Amino acid sequence: MSLKKILLLTLMSINAVNAQSVLSLEKTISIAQHNDLWLIKNRYQQKATESLSVSVGQLADPKVSLAFLNFPTDTFSFGQEPMTQLKIGVSQMFPRGDTLDLKREQLEIKSDIFPFQRLNRSEQVKVIVSKLWLEAYKAQESIALIEMNRSLFEQLSEVAESSYSSALGRTSQQDIVRAQLELTRLEDRLTMIKQKYDASIQNLSGWINDYFLQNYQDLDVVSGLNISQNLRVDNQLPDLKITKANFLTLADDIKIFELFKKHPAIVALQQKRLVSEKGIDLAKQKYKPGWGVNASYGYRGEARSGINRPDFLTLGVTFDVPLFTKNRQDKQLQAAVAQTDAVETEELFLLRQMLASFKSNITQLNRLNERQKLYQQTLLPQMNEQAEASLSAYTNDTGDFAEVVRSRIAELNARIDALNIAVDKQKIIAQINYFFKQV
Repeated sequence: MSLKKILLLTLMSINAVNAQSVLSLEKTISIAQHNDLWLIKNRYQQKATESLSVSVGQLADPKVSLAFLNFPTDTFSFGQEPMTQLKIGVSQMFPRGDTLDLKREQLEIKSDIFPFQRLNRSEQVKVIVSKLWLEAYKAQESIALIEMNRSLFEQLSEVAESSYSSALGRTSQQDIVRAQLELTRLEDRLTMIKQKYDASIQNLSGWINDYFLQNYQDLDVVSGLNISQNLRVDNQLPDLKITKANFLTLADDIKIFELFKKHPAIVALQQKRLVSEKGIDLAKQKYKPGWGVNASYGYRGEARSGINRPDFLTLGVTFDVPLFTKNRQDKQLQAAVAQTDAVETEELFLLRQMLASFKSNITQLNRLNERQKLYQQTLLPQMNEQAEASLSAYTNDTGDFAEVVRSRIAELNARIDALNIAVDKQKIIAQINYFFKQV
């Protein structure tokens, strides 16, 4: 091969590698968190609530009226009758009690919920994306293991064919068929795992591509990755650490509850409860009267005799009297109290769910640690030793070819199981760290 062709092939290989976007777990999480459309929506909702908190604290617009009163219809003369006048009036209504201040405070508290919701959402995105990334990694490394073993089975098949054609050894036609069958089964298994890998990458790209983010130039959007790019995950399994390992062996549920009360999801519900408590105060204001003031000025023209008529000034106050409260104010207050109790119950329900899920994940992690230790210290070395022994026996005409195939398949399955254990362990650690997030 000429030097020119070698250089050309080298450049093509470099371009092929560069065309792929290698995703580390940390990079993937960062892009997904910054470009999450839910977070963008939540920021807009906070802006809307903050604007409303200003508007609801203002008095209603005054009302102005303009009218001709007692106008004679026979002559339509403004000065004919003494009661004919041009009346200009203005009125202003005042809400009951401290309603305006309470509504403003309620929306201000509600706007404080959104940052905690975003913090909780960011942690949820971290868990979701971590699991998707780890699924892609598991499929990618499983493919690598099967590819490596496929070449080994191809060599075994060639050895069997060579032994059979030379009529040396104990190789039979059945052994050749068995070798070809296992190769075919490996191909099918490889295709299935590639299908899982492609699905995982596509699911992951839904979190990190920036295709739909061009409409949000006013927000802090990080340039992500386009769907059309050839994505693959890093081939290095991350070593996630538990942020509060001392709580793993804590048996006191009360202390765990106290820790979880500082979780952003719980704090958001605590803020929601404060909003409901303001609703109780608002319901109590409905027992107070609502007030209104009005003033009007009536202009009258001169009489036909030339006498100057005095103008009229009218001042008034209006208010309602909440006498019949049984089926209105009382029920509204009861509804506000029940709503507050519902939010408090929602908080306790979420705490109980978090505690159950936390303990379940701890149990799974402990079992995975036991299995990982068993595989690394005992099972994998034994599987490898068995595979080498069966191959050595076969090459010395003292073993069976079927046993060689079975031992190699068993070793492959054990290595894939060990990979699954390592990946599942990282998934659970990512989930456990979600519970330890505090504001």
